[in-house]
Amino acid sequence: MDNKDAEKLFFIPFNTGGHWLLLAINPIREIVYYLDSLGNDWTTYPDMKVLIDTVLQAFRTQRDIQTSRRGANSITWIKVACPQQRNQIDCGYFMLRFMRDTLALGRLMIPTDYFEEFKCAFYTKDQVDEIKEEWCQFMIELNVFS
Repeated sequence: MDNKDAEKLFFIPFNTGGHWLLLAINPIREIVYYLDSLGNDWTTYPDMKVLIDTVLQAFRTQRDIQTSRRGANSITWIKVACPQQRNQIDCGYFMLRFMRDTLALGRLMIPTDYFEEFKCAFYTKDQVDEIKEEWCQFMIELNVFS
């Protein structure tokens, strides 16, 4: 709860049971950015939405923010039109790439039509391979395989 009033963007890689997607949360503004490389809506995963809404409401309580009954449900979910995968196996790499793209730009907001700098309908094989190589290098540097 240190700096609980400082605006930040928290990344939550979320596995639905067979698919990875990314949630980027700004708890101060109570905004959840939903990035899904299969294009599903967050209503596809109602338990995920309930969990995240509950966490944000608890955070609001910790900050002693008072809201009206109507304001209690003021959490905004934004579906981001992010690049889509063309197969059923690369979702984890897409989720990592979404996180990397956001961090590279250092922004606290994600446009609904994704970042102009990285906008595309699909990542190329080279773009997916790039994040795979970066992930492998990261794991090697951690000495995970020793």
